[in-house]
Amino acid sequence: MSVRFPRRCSLSRAAAVVALLASAAGVAGCAQIGDSVSSAFADPAKYDLYDCGQLETERKGLASRAASQEALMAKAQTGVGGAVVSELAYRNELIAIHGQQKFLEEAWRKSRCHETPPQTAAATPSPAPPPAPAAKGTRPQR
Repeated sequence: MSVRFPRRCSLSRAAAVVALLASAAGVAGCAQIGDSVSSAFADPAKYDLYDCGQLETERKGLASRAASQEALMAKAQTGVGGAVVSELAYRNELIAIHGQQKFLEEAWRKSRCHETPPQTAAATPSPAPPPAPAAKGTRPQR
């Protein structure tokens, strides 16, 4: 008694190929969307009531978060399957940060804000150094 499943085997292979092509098309579609939908992950009215000082602080914080997220993505890509891990774990957060930055920059321009110049060491007076302690066995000078 011989059991033959040639037709069933070819159907399962065809189904596997179709599933792979469908998933590849889905991933490719997500890659094409990229950062164009970044505003969907951010609140457009979040920065409406911020003043220039608050906007500047938030601007620096978002730039730092974006750099940190990009560093995490780069680190993840060095491992096995890193590109997939990088996209799945970190891409959405980076897209959200870019969306926030977009609305922040719009509020920055609308409020006509300017960056405050960095303070130099000469501009801020440094405190006088404390007096040196006297050595043991000596009398303090008067």
